Formats: sequence, C-alpha cells, structure tokens
Amino acid sequence: MKISDIRIDYSLKSLDVSDVLNSPIDQFKIWFQEALDAKVLEVNAMCLATINKNGQPNARIVLLKGVDSGFLFFTNYNSTKGQELADNPYVAATFYWAELERQVRIFGKVEKVTENESDEYFFSRPYSSQIGAWVSPQSQPIKNREFLVERENKLQEQFSPETIKRPENWGGYRILVNEMEFWQGRPSRLHDRIHYSLDETNTWKIVRLAP
Repeated sequence: MKISDIRIDYSLKSLDVSDVLNSPIDQFKIWFQEALDAKVLEVNAMCLATINKNGQPNARIVLLKGVDSGFLFFTNYNSTKGQELADNPYVAATFYWAELERQVRIFGKVEKVTENESDEYFFSRPYSSQIGAWVSPQSQPIKNREFLVERENKLQEQFSPETIKRPENWGGYRILVNEMEFWQGRPSRLHDRIHYSLDETNTWKIVRLAP
C-alpha cells in the first residue's frame, strides 16, 4: 500500500461552539477525563515544540504532569529544550488521542514552576526515576550506554531513597495558555475545530474554524 492511500474516515463524535465550556482549560479537563475513561494509550503524552536561536522549530514528546492555571511538565533545565526555553519561552503543544479521533493544540508562554512544586513532583517519582534525573546529562553526547550504567551504579551508592535530593538543574515548567484549539475528526475531512484565544480584556473568544 502506498502511504498516500492510507485514509481513515472519522465519525465517532461531533463538536460545536455550543458544546464547549467558557474556559479552554476546563474543556481540556473534560476531554482528558474522557480520554482516560477510553483508556487512550499514553494519554498524557504531548508533542512540545520549541524554537532554537536560529528560528528552527524543535519538537519532541513530553509527559503532561498536571493542569492548574496552565499545563505542567518537568525536565532537565540544561537540556536542549531547557536552553531553547531560556532563549524563547513561547511554545506550542499538541495532544492526539486516536481512539477518540481528537486533537488538542496549545499555544502559550512557559514559566518555571516554584522550587517547592518541583520538589513535590520529584519526590513523588519512583526512586529509579529520581536517580535517572541525576544520571543523564540530557542532550549531551555520551560515549556509550555503559557510561549511563556506571553513573547509575555510582549514584545509587551515593544516594539512598532516604537521602536523595532533587538536582538543581531539574524541575518544572508551566505553559500559560493564550490560544487553544479542540479538533474532532468528522467524515469527508470536514472536521470540527473550535478555537479559543484571549482578547485584550483577558476574556476567552471562542470561534469555529474551517477544517
């Protein structure tokens, strides 16, 4: 089969402006719960796009770890994404839930979460993940996998589950949203797209976009 011949006709659900809540974050929480109920695989996986110094987009999958006034994720601040966010805090993020024929697009600016918030999440992680945050010089070239294994062994000797602490270069970001779009697949490629944007009065404007 040719790649160009791959097609899926979407017909599970529909979406209209009258169906959504006034806040896109509240609407996201409803869709996220429905995705959980549908047992969507890796439901909290989102494609996060940043921009480097040369204006080149850079995208990767990260895991959503909370929703409050924004969308939370955690990483190594010295990683490529961390360096790009330090240079340009504006991002885009996308969720795709194939089982529900849905996509959510998020646009906004990141801020670092507080140290207390980073600590709270870090110490909620399994010990192996806590050690992993120390082991990996994320995005830096390494000679081989044995380098990581050796560092892991040494750090396990240095830190027990009771004595480990959060690395200073590891923590969270919150995406503060200024636009969001909810996409529902429909037949004949006439998909439903409901778009939110903040106006000058900090009020959400909601419109339907052509597919």
